[in-house]
Amino acid sequence: MKPSSNLKILPLGGYGEVGRNMTALEYDGAIIVIDCGLMFPESDMPGVDLVLPNFQYLVDNVDRLVAYFITHGHEDHHGALPYVLPNAPAPIYATRLTRGLIEVKLKEHKRLAGAKITTIEPGERIQAGPFTVEPFRVAHSIPDAVGFAVETPLGVVIHTGEYKFDLTPVSGEPTDIHRLADYGSRGVLALLSDSTNAERAGHTPSESLVRDALERVFERAEGRVIIATFASNISRVQEVINVAELYGRKVGLVGRSMENNGDMALELGFLTPEPGTLLGIKELDKLPADEVAICCTGSQGEPTSALTRMAEGTHPRVTLRKGDTVVLSATPIPGNEELVHRTLDNLFRLGVDVLYQALMPVHVSGHASREELKLMLRLTRPRYFIPAGGEYRMLVLHGRLAQDLGMAPEDIFIVESGQVVTIDEAGARKEGEIPGGYIFVDGSGVGDVGETVLRERRRLSESGFILVSATLDRSDARFKPQVAISTRGCVFQPGAEDLMEALRLAAIEVLRTSSAGRSGLEDQIVRRLGELVTERLKRRPVIVAQVFLRDGS
Repeated sequence: MKPSSNLKILPLGGYGEVGRNMTALEYDGAIIVIDCGLMFPESDMPGVDLVLPNFQYLVDNVDRLVAYFITHGHEDHHGALPYVLPNAPAPIYATRLTRGLIEVKLKEHKRLAGAKITTIEPGERIQAGPFTVEPFRVAHSIPDAVGFAVETPLGVVIHTGEYKFDLTPVSGEPTDIHRLADYGSRGVLALLSDSTNAERAGHTPSESLVRDALERVFERAEGRVIIATFASNISRVQEVINVAELYGRKVGLVGRSMENNGDMALELGFLTPEPGTLLGIKELDKLPADEVAICCTGSQGEPTSALTRMAEGTHPRVTLRKGDTVVLSATPIPGNEELVHRTLDNLFRLGVDVLYQALMPVHVSGHASREELKLMLRLTRPRYFIPAGGEYRMLVLHGRLAQDLGMAPEDIFIVESGQVVTIDEAGARKEGEIPGGYIFVDGSGVGDVGETVLRERRRLSESGFILVSATLDRSDARFKPQVAISTRGCVFQPGAEDLMEALRLAAIEVLRTSSAGRSGLEDQIVRRLGELVTERLKRRPVIVAQVFLRDGS
């Protein structure tokens, strides 16, 4: 795609999905990026650790990349930076807490050295190539969150980040309604607004409701209170500390990311415990159970997280016991439900008291519901509207809200990651596509696992595999082909020995009758045995054939 004086809005991730949020704006050859997040793998992505936006467009145009602007400190908005920056480096702009969380993440990945990060404040104006970027305050489930108003030669583009209109936030300030109204009065070219709660009627409850629920939990708990939340949810951790102090309990932070983020938040003043409230686990173990509270990772059932290991009885420092109260202070991210439910079942098996959103309001969303989405549209009065940050149905529903408020359907653009919106003096239109698919992190590999590998893994997990090892000597007419067959994950029904022999004979028949070379023989064996297994078992295991020819071919 050639540079131009058109304004291009490039959704790299987070459109048609929840997570891996990343949007690029391009004008006159210069590119800025808003957010750089990751997504946790879904249940049909075996072996995958993380999912990144497809940032190949940035790599291909790195000489035109000006800056990254990060809206807030949740990993689905900044967690991809350690993987993207080495390939597409540019300065990063973030508020104070967001910067601290980014630095913790980059340090964990040994990527902090050389990263240029600048702290910004709401109302500050940052010049980035042809763009002038102004952050504005929004209320979310984490302090120091902002949206961005981006002045371009064609007009102002507003990216809301994630927000809600919480008039009584427990930390930070409310969303800056007056600034949004000011943008709207001066004219907004395009609005990109969070769509996560487009299905939810009314208004999102205030974060202060969680404080009331936590007080009820602490009031009735007879033993330790263990609360799992996102490690980046600093305001929730502060609320746990506040309630623990009210009820005379000491608090421990457990989980590597929780401890690292806690240290950073303490240093920056975003966690403010009374002296002596925060203790290490060894010190907490010396106290009576009714004087202990623990804040830990694992609210999403992540396999290596603190709470998951506690639920499985494998955590090296915390062993759950009857009398403990465990609170999951989060709702499952789409795709994580199975992991969360497994953790809940394991907790119930241990006999601890378990509380989660279905039983008590121990979590509230940080995202605007339908009436708040309408308010954002009314305040900003955009010429064009692009629903962002949500699964496809959420984007469509958000678009319908805009139509209900009088926007013309042709001015509303429902796009998925990779679909480009171009705006010029003639108007706005969908125009072309850029790479927008998944990039998988698998162990130390980034991008070296694709959909073909995942399909093979899914087949392996569902039907197992069959390995055929064959030797053929075409220089000796008396030589009988030697074939050995081994299987993994194929649970054969009675008569398996007959089937194994049938497979062996079928492979021998291919070797005797075919004049193909080695690779051709392997393909034919795989095809013939695949037909036979499907006919007998109605399954399609992965079949691998290895043929060794003694004539040197």
